[in-house]
Amino acid sequence: MTRAMSFFRFLSRQLAPLTLAGAVIAYLYPPAFLIFADTFLWFFAATMLALGVVLDPSDLKRTLESPHRVLLGVLTQFTVMPLLGFTVASVSGLSPELALGFVIVGSAPGAMASNVIVYLAGGSLAFSIAMTTLATFLSPLLTPSLVKWLGGAFMPVAFWPLFVMIIQTVLVPLLLGMWLRRRLGPNVSAAESLCPGVAAVAIVVICSYAVAANQARIATVGLQVFGYVVLVNTLGYVAGWYLAKLYRFDYPHRLALTIEIGMQNAGLGVALALAHFTPETALPGALFAVWCVLTAAGASAFLRRYSV
Repeated sequence: MTRAMSFFRFLSRQLAPLTLAGAVIAYLYPPAFLIFADTFLWFFAATMLALGVVLDPSDLKRTLESPHRVLLGVLTQFTVMPLLGFTVASVSGLSPELALGFVIVGSAPGAMASNVIVYLAGGSLAFSIAMTTLATFLSPLLTPSLVKWLGGAFMPVAFWPLFVMIIQTVLVPLLLGMWLRRRLGPNVSAAESLCPGVAAVAIVVICSYAVAANQARIATVGLQVFGYVVLVNTLGYVAGWYLAKLYRFDYPHRLALTIEIGMQNAGLGVALALAHFTPETALPGALFAVWCVLTAAGASAFLRRYSV
């Protein structure tokens, strides 16, 4: 058991290189990941189940004693990133499918990966988890609404199929994970070591499958789409940092908000796009997932060494 825990901890800490390696393999040899065409939603549900297991109610309780900070953070996330995604989609001249993909990425909530990065960077972990949790609980309503409202400018979007899917793959697994945590008793610490690794593997599989399904499109429009992905990610970090200064957040909370804004749950965006639209719509999310993990992991390594 100890070896398994060490192995899964290793996986969670190597999320960036594993995601990059998976994307490269998927591009060079798509059949390696196309086998997950019928199961990728289960992998995403696994990430939400893992998040539910690692949620520490005491940490959340302390953070929620100042709910205005969490509410402000979530409000910022669900305004800044959707507007950035919509703006890029509107001015880029990309196909309607790719444009919708950017809206979906921007409309997703925060991800479990951001909690790991905030922890490694020395930010406020409890604040990060509280933001992720609240955004996740609100996502069945807010994400489909934003996608329909903003994405409807590019393609027809139906609200209810997106709503039902997020309930099934986000909310239900999250609540199940929270319930399991209460039943684990003395085994909670072992589960907390295993779950981030499980989530890391699931994220790698989801994003790699999306890359495999878009291999031909990456060869033709991949560089252009990647450039816009870098732009959205960078502007998200910049907006998060300066808005946190405007809100008068201290450094740990400022750092956490920056990472939370810049890192979206692109895995959810990919899953939504693959399930309800064309594989092309999933391309921005797949590239965003790879890039935001790489940039955030690199930033966390820098900040651990040169924290202010």
